[in-house]
Parts: sequence; C-alpha cells; structure tokens
Amino acid sequence: MLLRPVFLLLLLAWGTTQPLACAQNPKPAAPAADSLKPAVRLAWLDSLLNAAPALRQHQVGLSIADAVTGEVLHEVSEARYFTPASTMKLLSFYTGLRLLGDSLPSLRYFSRGDTLFFQGTGDPSFLHGDVPSRRAYNFLAGRPEKMLAYCDIAAPSAYGPSWAWDDFNYYFQPERTAFPIYGNTVRFYASAPVPARGKVPAVPQRVRVLPRNFAPLASAAEAADMLGHDPDVHVMRAQLENRFTYFPAPKKWIDEVPFRTSRSLLLRLLGDTLRRAVVNKAWKPRPGRDSIRVLHGLPADSLYRRMLRVSDNFLAEQLLLMCATRLGPPRDSLSPYRVIRYARRHLLDSLPDRLPWVDGSGLSRLNLITPRSLNALLLRLHREVPERRLLSLLAAGGGQGTLRKRYHDAQGTWFWGKTGTLTHTFNLAGYVRTKSGRLLAVSWLNNSIPGDDQPVRNTMQRILGEVRNRL
Repeated sequence: MLLRPVFLLLLLAWGTTQPLACAQNPKPAAPAADSLKPAVRLAWLDSLLNAAPALRQHQVGLSIADAVTGEVLHEVSEARYFTPASTMKLLSFYTGLRLLGDSLPSLRYFSRGDTLFFQGTGDPSFLHGDVPSRRAYNFLAGRPEKMLAYCDIAAPSAYGPSWAWDDFNYYFQPERTAFPIYGNTVRFYASAPVPARGKVPAVPQRVRVLPRNFAPLASAAEAADMLGHDPDVHVMRAQLENRFTYFPAPKKWIDEVPFRTSRSLLLRLLGDTLRRAVVNKAWKPRPGRDSIRVLHGLPADSLYRRMLRVSDNFLAEQLLLMCATRLGPPRDSLSPYRVIRYARRHLLDSLPDRLPWVDGSGLSRLNLITPRSLNALLLRLHREVPERRLLSLLAAGGGQGTLRKRYHDAQGTWFWGKTGTLTHTFNLAGYVRTKSGRLLAVSWLNNSIPGDDQPVRNTMQRILGEVRNRL
C-alpha cells in the first residue's frame, strides 16, 4: 500500500522539473500579441486617451519613444496591425534613401550610329507640373543623332494591388509607367463666367487645357451629362479612353485628371514636345560594344520633399520603380515587387513585426503595419538622416503640406511628420518637439473611424499638445 503514495510523490517531483527543462529551449515560443506589454505606461496619458469620446468607437494604436535614446515612453495596441494609408510613404522614402543616392536616374541610353536608344527608369519629373526637370528634355532635344528610339522596359500594371477602380478620374491616382510625361495627368484651368451687365454681353466660362494635345479631347458638358452630376467634380474622363467632359461652375477652378497611358500616346507627346521624330525600337545593346549609361536628373530630396509634404501618391509609386534600377540583373524590369522584397529582407528586416507591403503610396488596403514597427522606422530615420534635413523633408505644422493648419503655436512648429488618410482611416507618424527640448517619435494609427474624422484629428492634436507640455 506504500507504493502508491511514493509513486505519486515521484510523479509530482518529475512534473515540477519540466518548466526548467522548457526554459532551456534555445527558441522559446513567441508570446501572443495580446500579451505584449510596453515597458512604461504613463497614467496621465492613459487617462486622456480613455476619456476622449472621439476615440471610443474605433481601433487606436499608439507608440511614443524618445527619438534620440530610443526609450519607449508609452504604447497602446502597439503590436496590432493597422491599415497605414499614406504613412507607407515613409517606407518608400527610406528605401529610396538607401538605394538611389543623391540624384534621380532619369533615363538609360546608348548610342549606335545615327540612333540614340533610350528607355525610362520611372523618373516622374519629365515636364512634371510640380517637380519639373528639364535635364532629360534638354538631353534628348540636343542629341546629335538623327533618330531617337524609345525602347520598352517591363513595368508594373497601371494600378497597384487592391486600388479602387473608380478612382481613375482623381488626381491622386495617375497610372504608373516607365517613362511618365507631364505627371501622366491633364490640367484644366477654368475662368469664372461673367454675367451680362447692361449692354455688356455675358462672358462664358473658358477652360484652358494643358498639355494642348488634349484640348481637342475635352468638351463642355451637355444636358445629359448634368444628370446626377456631383457639383464638386469639375472634370470627368471616360473610364477607358482619353475623352474629357468639363462642367460649368460659378467660380474659377483648377483641376487635374489622369490620362490613359499608352506607348503610341507617349511617342506622340515626346515627338511634339521635343519637335523631333521619336520611334519605338527594341532595347538590344551589344555586349562589349554598346556602352549603357544613365542620365541623372533632379536631386532626390526634391522628390522626397514633395512626396512627403503633400502626400503625392504618384511620386511614391514611381520612386519604387526608380529603385528597381539599382538592384542589378535583370535591369530590364522596373518591378516594385522586387524592390519591396529586397527592402523587407535587407533594409527593414530588423523591424519588430513582419511587413505586409504591396505598393509605394499606401493606396492599397492590403498594406499593414504595427505602431511599434512604424515608430522603429522613425527612430532609424532619425539615427541615419541629419535631423535638420529630415525635418525639412516632412510636412511641418503651420508650415506647408498636409499639416499646414495644425501643430503650431506662437513659438512655431512643434510637429513634423506624415499623415495617412483613407475612408474611415486617419494616421499620423512623425516627431514632436516638447517644451523641454526633447524630440519624440510618435506613431498614432486610427482605423475604422465611423463618419467624420475631424473630431479624431482635433483630439489627436489636443492630446499630443499635452505630450509636448508634459514631456
């Protein structure tokens, strides 16, 4: 009868040794995301967040750290994934910094006999309305060869994964191409109509179209076009062709609409603007005989500044295409997917969480990121880029870009960063200068916002103002 108690005692002793054995496992299982806790929680900040009515019905993620020391100060749902929207441009920015150097590659070329062969690199600046560069234009216009031969290069589809098909008409979604021209958009400038006064006849609205090549393709709306028309939309393009309809309005307006791209249209636009014939030929350099060169254009910071300050989707997408030229063979491919894969494996592999990343701009809802990973990127940017240069490239509170109406006071700007906006989504990632002089990295993500996001934006500014005052 004594054997059974002894056996039970031995079994109990054996069980108590198992945690020690498991503790010696060199690869313990990772804790669940819900069990991950920040090192520090600020009670007063928790109280402000919990008491804010605008933050109660949607998903909120937050990470705050000292930008100089990296010390984590406060986190909320830091390990959960959120739709990042345009804060993904910070990843594209970092990739460009690591791959492109100081200037943008404008085009690749080689000369043979009386022909200059050239192909695009994705550089968006050729006759662009906001970041214009005449370097490639002057180069092509002044070449001594009798013939200019544009050569195709493999490029991604016009739109990225999961982009909204019905946004084709909006300025923020131009088509991606290997050789953009005019930013792949048409600009419309409308004057205000003048009513008749006495014997002075009325002056109707006049619309100027640039580039002029598209003027014959634009016409005033007819009565049938007005049915169900949104008064906030000035120009509508046919979905699958370059046919534009502009609508009457009581005031002057300016609008920008993407055009449908094609090789034939590109050759025609190039020929018209260069005043030289441009033909299409295959890219077939002879190894050891034809020297392939790269023409460099704008300083890279010119593109980064515009892309980050006003959240330019087109520039961000084309940035990844340019980065593809630096990855080595096959160079005849401008694949953003190769760039993203390379960046995840070699440039951003030490971020806390895996990056579901599919485009350069953040237009796709297939992108995901955690607050702690986005903040880790901000810390890395601050380590690797001189602070003055870094802050000058970002939107500045009270200054320019998407933050021009917020985050400033009598002492000036106190927040520099990047916004990210989609329907039901508003995110903010950047740097807060506190009154004590510290610089804090802040990533604040809001998803599934029901209705108007202005109360959320106001609450974020108020709470970050308290962070500035107290830290």
